[in-house]
Amino acid sequence: MSSSLIAKSVAAMTGYTPGEQPRGNRIIKLNTNENPYPPSPAVAAALAAFDPATLRRYPDPMATAVRRRIAAMHGCSVDQVFAGNGSDEILALATRAFVENDGSIGYFEPSYSLYPILADIRQAARRPVALGPDFGWAMPDAYAASLFFLTNPNAPTSLQHDPATIAAFCARFPGVVIVDEAYADFAPTDCMPLATAPGNRNTLVMRTLSKSFSLAGIRFGYAVGPAELIEALDKIKDSYNLDALTQSLALAALNDLDAMRANVARIVATRTRLTRVLREWGWRVPASAANFLFARPPDGDAARRFNRLREAEIYVRYFPGPVTGDSIRISIGTDAEIDRLLELLAEENR
Repeated sequence: MSSSLIAKSVAAMTGYTPGEQPRGNRIIKLNTNENPYPPSPAVAAALAAFDPATLRRYPDPMATAVRRRIAAMHGCSVDQVFAGNGSDEILALATRAFVENDGSIGYFEPSYSLYPILADIRQAARRPVALGPDFGWAMPDAYAASLFFLTNPNAPTSLQHDPATIAAFCARFPGVVIVDEAYADFAPTDCMPLATAPGNRNTLVMRTLSKSFSLAGIRFGYAVGPAELIEALDKIKDSYNLDALTQSLALAALNDLDAMRANVARIVATRTRLTRVLREWGWRVPASAANFLFARPPDGDAARRFNRLREAEIYVRYFPGPVTGDSIRISIGTDAEIDRLLELLAEENR
């Protein structure tokens, strides 16, 4: 097909590269921050009880039942909740709803690698903010953008920024801020009170069921914030952006928070153990507030560890480059999976 038929901006850009999805019975997959444990039994029950005959009709276009549940969870009104086809749909819609044609999009660097791609799709100026040597956060003087994606806890660094600092930033920021809290359930604090605060005018807090709820496969995310911003997202979403099955399973999961919290507790315990062992071996491991570690081996040769693990069918994530290239990102798996990981890393550490 002739490139003249493709928009110049699309032809020139590089698309997002998801984490590798290997297949095989012996593979240990620790590269995409998935939950190693099954979702709530209520999800399995809802799936078994789902009537296929309902699929002949369109789903609820506003996902009313699940939005009511989210509103009840966070103490806000239903018109302050947007339900999306994964967090990624919400991010993409935000670039259309809150960014003018000559606007700009900001984000931390390093952070979620989809953010600059979304800016390029929208043909908006990129306004990255480089994190410090220890991945600390300091905004440049007179910084401004139309939209800022603030990931907290951040990925791939695993660090959480103080909610009070984020609140102060949002209060003075001229555009819209989306606090991307994909990993908030693994962290000691969160920014949801900021989203529901009476004086909030410009801040959305976004969550997903992919990580803590073990539901990456159904694609469900949501955002909470001012009704005016939610209404803007509603105006431009796909007519039926969430299918009936996704709505049913998401509601079942959200009605069983105890199951999610039990899985989170197991993951946090394993995270603590893995952090301790790697630090004893001389690895630099920041204090993770997520379901993964961003770990630097003593000699900084992360590429060698990545390749060695891959040869043994243990998949972790490696981000080449001057800032991230000395570390590997390790999703927290089951204890048995982490034991096998440590066996291989122990051999490399000798």
